[in-house]
Amino acid sequence: MKRYVSIDIGGTAIKYGVIQEDGQIVSRDVMDTEAHKGGAGILDKVQKMIERFRAQEEICGICISTAGVVDTERGSITYSAPLIPDYAGTEFKKVLEGRFHIPCEVENDVNCAGLAEYYAGAAEGSRISLMLTIGTGIGGSLVIDGEIYRGISGSACEVGYMLMPGGDFQTLGAASILSKKVAGWKKEPRARWNGFRIFEEAKAGDELCIRAIDEMTDVLGKGIANICYVLNPETVVLGGGIMAQEAFLRKRIETSTAKYLVPEIARHTVLAFAKHGNNAGMLGAFYHFQRCQEGIGRGNLQ
Repeated sequence: MKRYVSIDIGGTAIKYGVIQEDGQIVSRDVMDTEAHKGGAGILDKVQKMIERFRAQEEICGICISTAGVVDTERGSITYSAPLIPDYAGTEFKKVLEGRFHIPCEVENDVNCAGLAEYYAGAAEGSRISLMLTIGTGIGGSLVIDGEIYRGISGSACEVGYMLMPGGDFQTLGAASILSKKVAGWKKEPRARWNGFRIFEEAKAGDELCIRAIDEMTDVLGKGIANICYVLNPETVVLGGGIMAQEAFLRKRIETSTAKYLVPEIARHTVLAFAKHGNNAGMLGAFYHFQRCQEGIGRGNLQ
């Protein structure tokens, strides 16, 4: 059975491993991105990990999921936030295919998560599915009949920048707002409060932690409703590390979304939690690779 290297590049960590042609992850590991070393440092890391895998077994392709705006035709980064210096212009496909002489395909990480959930996750069977990844920021992707909707410049569904009263969607509704609010209200150093502790304290009845979560989920509900008014997706999939708290968050997000959506649209919108967690990027990169090799994955659905 053919095997492929799949690599998920984030600002903090790179998750990587080998995936069989049936979609089974047969090995998986993680390393620090060391984003301060920039695009050249990341490209060097990627080449070294591929060398290690090829020394152990035959590898038939390279699948890459990455932060940043991606030109899927060229397999390169066209824009990246300052977290990874000099990442724009990194030519993954050109360099890796030139060195290893096997095909390489590259896609944005949130788009990969959306593909993973569409093909084998919470959005399986949905004609139109919206994927939201909620972490330090908020990312979005839209899959229509199995195709990523990219927009004219490849930056469709950058929902984190959506303007809302008091700021943008990701400033007000991402997980990072929790520690900022709780630390401020308690007049304590922000470093003492992370998402895990806030949820644990909320479950134990801490009123300020509960308030911060309720305010965050209200923003999420409003943002989801605004997006649904424009896109009318069949399924909205919520992913990102904070969504591991599904038992605590589901009812709150469902309630806030319903508050801001008219009943007819709410009735036709399924709110789901992502199934693949930290494997979504690797799996989605593999599905994107498969589609590209079939000649149907790089198109710019507009």
